[in-house]
Amino acid sequence: MTDNAPGEETFISHLIELRDRLVKAIIGIGIVAAALFAWPGPSQIYDFIARPMIASLPVGSKMIATGVISPFLVPMKVTLVIAIILALPWVFYQLWAFIAPGLYAHEKRLVLPLVVSSSALFMSGVAFCYFLVFGKVFKFIGDFAPQSIAVTPDIENYLDFVMSMCLAFGAAFEVPVVVVILVRMGIVSVQKLKELRPYAVVTAFVFAAIVTPPDAVSMLALAVPMCLLFELGLIVAPMFVKATQAPEEAV
Repeated sequence: MTDNAPGEETFISHLIELRDRLVKAIIGIGIVAAALFAWPGPSQIYDFIARPMIASLPVGSKMIATGVISPFLVPMKVTLVIAIILALPWVFYQLWAFIAPGLYAHEKRLVLPLVVSSSALFMSGVAFCYFLVFGKVFKFIGDFAPQSIAVTPDIENYLDFVMSMCLAFGAAFEVPVVVVILVRMGIVSVQKLKELRPYAVVTAFVFAAIVTPPDAVSMLALAVPMCLLFELGLIVAPMFVKATQAPEEAV
């Protein structure tokens, strides 16, 4: 039996390291989920998530569950999703720890700030969506409902809507990180991005129109922050590039 080639051994060791990092990330999510199940509990978490919708309904109205196990399953799903969001810093840290050994010292100075900022921006996008967007969107939609219609949203449909909106806003708030990575990797310069600003604005509005409901409120609530975050990325990118230059590049 022949020994494994050095390249094959390296590949296997990388797979083992990736497996270990994934296991640690999952364990972290599991710990956060267990804490949320213990307190405040799935029912209270779903009540909190449903608060913007309930506030837009007539006084005394409630949401409905059309599935037999929906009252049990939907709060469980919500709790797990919240656990994943709260555990994002730990998950991103495991990703950083996996790729860090292959980076130069000056490159490592970029990765950790990106991990922190990615987590913070994603959570900020979700919080922005929940606290500022949902209330206005549900009120806007409710004002168009005919008096002959009883608005009684199904909890599963509501969960799907909330998760898709939160994911869209969380991803959209990563625009500065994308700009920094593109500039640092040399794919495009800051000056070129400034020249492409009109196209970036159009792209933001097209993206917002696709992922949000067909109303102006939610579209503007997503597109405008994306444009502002694009400008923030243009400001921050040169700072990151300067801070992560190799010694020979800085000369």
